[in-house]
Amino acid sequence: MKEPPDRAALEKLVKKMVDPVEDMVRKDSKFKKMELNPDDYVDNPDAVVDLLSENKALLQRPIVVKGNKAIIGRPKDKIAEFLS
Repeated sequence: MKEPPDRAALEKLVKKMVDPVEDMVRKDSKFKKMELNPDDYVDNPDAVVDLLSENKALLQRPIVVKGNKAIIGRPKDKIAEFLS
């Protein structure tokens, strides 16, 4: 998927996440500039969806989906293991 996921797609993704849902959020300089608290997103899929719906740049990429499971594709060698 080249376009950032919309709210409905994000809701589906959080349900499939094998990794902790908070890992979907990039904790980069933009996150810090927005003065967000990383603890607010720990084990909180609703907060993650709300944040990423409004701030698509904070979505960690790539997210790899296989069937009913999804992972954050970092580090890259994690992808091959997940897909095998």
